Amino acid sequence: MTPGLGDFLLIGGVAAIVTFVTTPIVRAAALQRGWVVAPNERSVHTSPIPHVGGLAMLAGFCAALLTAWGVGSFDQIFESNSEPLGVLIAALIVFATGMLDDIRDMAPPGKVTGVVLAGAALSWFGVTIDFFRVPFYDVLVLSNDWKPLVTVLWLLGMTQAINLIDGLDGLAAGIVAIASASFFLYSNQLNDLGLVTDRNIGPLVAIITAGICVGFLPYNFNPARIFMGDSGAFLLGLMLAVSTSVVGGRADPNTQQFVGQTFFFFAPLVIPLLILGVPILDTSFAIIRRASKRQALDVADKGHLHHRLMNLGHGHRRSVLILWTWTALLSAFVLYPILTDENPSYLPFGIGALAIVLFTVLHPSVRRKRAMEVEAALQRPASEQLDPSRPERRESDATGEINRPESGGDDEDDENDDGRDGLRGRGTPENDESEIPGQQELPLEADAD
Repeated sequence: MTPGLGDFLLIGGVAAIVTFVTTPIVRAAALQRGWVVAPNERSVHTSPIPHVGGLAMLAGFCAALLTAWGVGSFDQIFESNSEPLGVLIAALIVFATGMLDDIRDMAPPGKVTGVVLAGAALSWFGVTIDFFRVPFYDVLVLSNDWKPLVTVLWLLGMTQAINLIDGLDGLAAGIVAIASASFFLYSNQLNDLGLVTDRNIGPLVAIITAGICVGFLPYNFNPARIFMGDSGAFLLGLMLAVSTSVVGGRADPNTQQFVGQTFFFFAPLVIPLLILGVPILDTSFAIIRRASKRQALDVADKGHLHHRLMNLGHGHRRSVLILWTWTALLSAFVLYPILTDENPSYLPFGIGALAIVLFTVLHPSVRRKRAMEVEAALQRPASEQLDPSRPERRESDATGEINRPESGGDDEDDENDDGRDGLRGRGTPENDESEIPGQQELPLEADAD
């Protein structure tokens, strides 16, 4: 018996309901045990918040998988198939790795080792990429020696992408919900077209992932009452890696009889990259940024997309909604040809992208913040407005020619200097903390919905 859309929606609903019900229970237990994250220079919250939401996500995943096993329409996926067991074992491994990091702060090599072990478990149980087409080249059939390596690398990339984008309340959960729901529609359509087998576990994992995120979002959206933590981020990353790899890496790459296959021609390289464009782009920029500064890849900074949006003047919720909208637009661009069997019209998507860009840079809060910065800069003495990096400022400092105001004591001068440096150093790593709404610049977030 082949599962229909209603069967998949049932499983997704179970994942959402169980996650929604167990999240407050997990939150209460975390508060009692002290499993909370305190505010720091990179955070945007001002009070300790539980950060083990991955427990509720794992409960939703297990309940949904168990329900699918008990529903007769999914027998083809579970009978004589070791892949569901492999996904469950890998999920437990990455969850345990993230949970240990949430509670005891594991070193980066330890976290990578846990993810690699999960990838090895997936490979052992056959959850691998079999072949894929390199655009404009040919189909590459992976040998048994290459399958484990590609699977592990794909898993590492997905888990780190979700972990890095998890910087604002509801950001990662919302993006994964949109992306996984979109990929479910995509993979389910390929299943209906006969391009993937009924035994493929990808659509089932994708709908479970979407359900988990939907159930968790009410507690995680700003103001968040609980964070997913590394345990949740790693779990979501694993599920996205599984769903994208077993669909994109197993569908027949030589079939081009459908219009949607024009896009699937690039799978699995471009389809997941487009749907997950926001976290992947953020991860790529983070790697380049830290490499250019000769920093380790695990060094935290405040140069992520969500930090930059907030530095522009957008509030917490608006920054999240902007990135959600980008994910929805990219997902719609991918889904349109496969669902409509028509070549996409690029004009509507181009107009949508332009609208998001204009909204981002021309919103009244952005213009108001720029006006405040200019006004504050003009109120400073001319000598104070010189960029400290300019030669004339360095020479003046060396010779002591810059006269500071005589009124007020040393304490007042130090306080004024701190305020000026925080304004003049906007965007630099050492002074970026002052740009976080919810700490020094609370008034700017008053109108940010």
